[in-house]
Amino acid sequence: METLEFIIYPDGRVQEKVTGIVGASCAEVTAAIEAQLGLVLTQEPTSEYFAANVQESSVANTHTTYSDW
Repeated sequence: METLEFIIYPDGRVQEKVTGIVGASCAEVTAAIEAQLGLVLTQEPTSEYFAANVQESSVANTHTTYSDW
């Protein structure tokens, strides 16, 4: 499940936490929000950021030969 969590501090700082999005695509998801919030001071990538998006394939290749024996 993809979630965005925001903590707004009394001094105006906003902490944003993204979970459930694998890879760098989280930056695409949050870009518009960050543009409206203002200057981004720091970013701390999580383990999900560095994880590879794994896609499984269920394709099976078979090869059959016939003999004239």
